[in-house]
Amino acid sequence: MVSQDWMDKDFYAILGVEKDVDDKTLKKTYRKLAREWHPDSRPGDKAAEQRFKDIGEAYAVLSDPEKRKQYDAVRAMGGGARFTAGAGSAGGAGGFEDVFAQMFGGGGGAQNVRFETGGGGIDLEDLLGAFGGGGFGGQQGFPGGFPGGSQGGYGRRGTPRGQDVEARTTIDFKAAVNGDTVTLSKPDGGTVSTRIPAGVKDGQKIRLRGKGLPSPVQGGEPGDMYLHVTVAPHPVFGRDGLNLTVDVPVTFAEAALGATVQVPTLDGPPVKVRVAPGTPSGRVLRVKGRGIAAKSTTGDLLAKVQVVVPQRLSDKAREAVEALQAEDGGADPRAELLRRAGT
Repeated sequence: MVSQDWMDKDFYAILGVEKDVDDKTLKKTYRKLAREWHPDSRPGDKAAEQRFKDIGEAYAVLSDPEKRKQYDAVRAMGGGARFTAGAGSAGGAGGFEDVFAQMFGGGGGAQNVRFETGGGGIDLEDLLGAFGGGGFGGQQGFPGGFPGGSQGGYGRRGTPRGQDVEARTTIDFKAAVNGDTVTLSKPDGGTVSTRIPAGVKDGQKIRLRGKGLPSPVQGGEPGDMYLHVTVAPHPVFGRDGLNLTVDVPVTFAEAALGATVQVPTLDGPPVKVRVAPGTPSGRVLRVKGRGIAAKSTTGDLLAKVQVVVPQRLSDKAREAVEALQAEDGGADPRAELLRRAGT
């Protein structure tokens, strides 16, 4: 799913949290909502699927300190636009933020995408001043109208290239693992549909050759589009390279005596995994071939054992634990740690 302009979405309202929410509360709230609205628990419910994507997008922004700071600034300014230099350009600006896209026919039929360039930003006052000062009078309006703007350099035939642009999109975790197709809006009003490759990472930048703005002269090469991908976190699974990770709770009895437990997978039914007797909390159990598929190999599913300590004990259970403690003979599991620490 392509992320909407930050000005159009209240991520705090989507998650139902206050603007000063702390990281711990934010994460707890996200996990609760993600479990509630996960498509697997509401099969066929398109509204729930969209709600789940919105929740993931909101958390992806608010859980990242830098993105959250930028989001708060944009919302406070009412969506102030920025210009920066597009990757591979000759120093000119690459495009408008969506807040001004409609002024240049950039509404299109696609979902809004945030466009930006690479250098320092121009604030809202500077932008409005540019309108008043004739700063957008370059050739063909949009490409040559930025302060210090260029046409994007020159192509192989010596003709001016079109302007490079940058776009951002947010996709959910599962779509990142399996691949996805997204539709992006361009600053000139056009659209681009592209396939996000399977296994794309959070923060990865994808170059789309020839998908930028057209050349200002006939026969010139178009610019490129640089797509920055944000992957919304999953409420259950994590990622380590091509491996998927998941925390698996087990009872004290299962860890001590051994057991066969079910472990969820991302794209199929749970698998059964053997927990050996005496398994400590933190041990990782590997399920071969159930990770992320790449061109030449497939990762594994890494299930990390988390021993659950009972919060309440019946009298009979307490007696059993006390009997176990007595059997230990006062052994200190921290003795070796303290010895190695030199204390």
